[in-house]
Order: sequence, then structure tokens, then C-alpha cells
Amino acid sequence: MHTPEALSTDDPHGHTGLEFAHHFDDWQQEYQSKSLGMWLFLVTEVMFFGGMFLVYMVYRYQFTPAFDASSRLLNLWAGAINTVVLLASSFTVALAVHAAHLGNRKMLVRLLAATLLLGVVFLGIKAYEYSEKFQPGHQLVPVAGWAFDYHGPEPQQAKLFFGLYFAMTGVHALHMIIGIGIFVYLLWFARQGRYTGGNFVSVELAGLYWHFVDIIWIFLFPLLYLVDRS
Repeated sequence: MHTPEALSTDDPHGHTGLEFAHHFDDWQQEYQSKSLGMWLFLVTEVMFFGGMFLVYMVYRYQFTPAFDASSRLLNLWAGAINTVVLLASSFTVALAVHAAHLGNRKMLVRLLAATLLLGVVFLGIKAYEYSEKFQPGHQLVPVAGWAFDYHGPEPQQAKLFFGLYFAMTGVHALHMIIGIGIFVYLLWFARQGRYTGGNFVSVELAGLYWHFVDIIWIFLFPLLYLVDRS
């Protein structure tokens, strides 16, 4: 992946003799540059999702009855199970980063595979939940040409709720798919021993991304599923 032309003898984690890309002065500079890049990327993602959350909260305040009634039509159990699944995946990815730091290839491979599996489970549950909204007599897809089988207050405002639901959870699912692709890549090279001997940067940055995606869901779950369960 890199074209190493020199070796670092001093880095923030006590590793020595690590390879680094030719356009960096040493391994420490490469590590810090990549970490900064990931954090800047996550800041832009926070702004993006923050805008969606703000729009949701404004409309939630304006159309409270419709949003309350619409929230009760979501599959609470599916959302709750997916929350547990993502929390478990955060745990496994944290252990994977630790295994990469230790240079334990076998444990790293197992934990990356576990994280990957949990991500697939999340998407499977989400796909099932989406399919429920397309069932005849229970269609809740706010798109022209589709029946909208909602019988609560303010049906037009309820369409707005489900539009935001599909948009917010859909964008989150897209981030999950990207994350799964990243872990497939990491798993492939972890099996070859690339992320041992202190070469853990890629695993650590992927872990940061995955934790961010998990945190976004921690906000989505109560905002969408727990609006009014009284």
C-alpha cells in the first residue's frame, strides 16, 4: 500500500523500525497526519448529521402529534436489537485495535471478522424493518405513486416523519455499508499479517470511523423510535 523508503526509530507508541510512506519524514509524522485527516473527516460528518438532526427536531416540535403517532408505527424491537448489535460491534472493534497494537494476528483476524458479521446482522435487520413499510395494507413509504397507509393525525406531516426516517436511517446504513467494505479490506490483509509488528494505523482509523457510525445510531434510535411510547 505504501512505498517505504526509510524507517522510523522513534514513534508515539514505542515501536521501532516501522516502515512509512516516502512523502513523510518518519513514522510518527505519518501516524499523526493520518489521524488528523480522519478526525477532520469525522468533523465534517458531525456537521452533516447534525444538520439532519436539527431539521428533524424543528419539525418534531412543529408537528408533535403526527411525529408521536408515526414513531409508534416503527418496529421498536428491531431498533432495540440493532442498538445492542452495534454496541457489541463497538466492543469487538475496540478489541481488534488492541490486538493490532499487540501484534496478535490471529486475534485481530477473529475480531475483525466478528465486527464484520455484526455489521451484516445490523443491515439484515434494517432491511427486514424497511420491508415492513412496503407490505400491502401497511405501506408507509412517502413517495408519489405508493399508497401511504397511515390513519393517524396530520397525514401530510406523518409523511414528513417517514421521509426523514428513511433519509436518516438510509444515510446511516450507507455509512454502515462503507464500513463493512473497509473491514473486508482489513480482514483480507490482516490474514496476510500486514497489521502486525506495530503497523496498526489502518485498523485504528477504521475503528474510529466505526465508533462514529455507532454513535450516530445511538442518537437516531431515541429520536426516531422513542418519540412517544406512552
